[in-house]
Amino acid sequence: MPIKTSAVSLRKPKPGVAGFDRFCLTGWAFASPGLLALAIVLGFPVIYALVLAFSSFTLLRPTLAPFVGLDNVIAVLSDDAFWSAAWLTIKYSLITVSGEFIVGLGIALMLNRVVKTRPLYFALLIIPMAMSPVCVGLIWRMLLQPNLGIVNHMLESWGWPRVDWLGSPTLAFWTMAFIDIWQQMSFVVLILVAGLAALPREPYEAAEMDGARGWQQFWYITLPMLRPVAAIAVVIQLINELRTYDLPYVLTRGGPGTATEVLSFFAYRRAFLGLSINEGAAAALALLLIVLAMTVVFFAMLERRR
Repeated sequence: MPIKTSAVSLRKPKPGVAGFDRFCLTGWAFASPGLLALAIVLGFPVIYALVLAFSSFTLLRPTLAPFVGLDNVIAVLSDDAFWSAAWLTIKYSLITVSGEFIVGLGIALMLNRVVKTRPLYFALLIIPMAMSPVCVGLIWRMLLQPNLGIVNHMLESWGWPRVDWLGSPTLAFWTMAFIDIWQQMSFVVLILVAGLAALPREPYEAAEMDGARGWQQFWYITLPMLRPVAAIAVVIQLINELRTYDLPYVLTRGGPGTATEVLSFFAYRRAFLGLSINEGAAAALALLLIVLAMTVVFFAMLERRR
């Protein structure tokens, strides 16, 4: 006789609320060590800097109390040097990120056509990115030394005069931007090459059938499809450049004068050279707000265009 089975017995048991809660608890248990480490490494310095920004802590009087509210923020914002450093930071970030993206996109497009020797080119590109910014600054400082640097020696051998690359107020800024682009460009190249490799071939085949040439394919197919990957590269590099500190410190110490004094170096100078840790923390807090604001504006522009 056939065995009768009810619909209830064949129905698979659905996980109940208790099972879902256990799943969530298991996920949080696995994620908690990493989240705790992030909270300690990232959260504690930010909170402590926020406390310092509203305190009267200085190196001459190392106590938090009494808290002074917004007095440190007002003192920093009323300083013309702060606004000069903020404008220089934004200008430096836009120039370096634009240079890194334009040069990196050109190199990525060329590497996308290379097949046999691509690992060799990748190995060469990783070298500047793997170097510490302090080491890069020291190397380029020796290369650009006015009297003994190899760059000026080569210029003299070609019949050109020596150039004080880091001593001129105008040249120092552009020299530092060039060095930054030279080092950080590799990161943009690697991201864009990965994005180009993931693009589908069907749109290009359809465009070729319609008679579209290389520049048209690049402008109407490659750039629109590469936009999400390019946006990630630009945002990461924009954040890195806004908080740059190593190169100005090693190359110029913010000089000559204040020609290369970006906002992070201004905060350092106010905190440790001016002995006002509280005002330095307020300047660092302002830098954090600038980074967050520019990141939000960039993503808003990207979403609007999408």
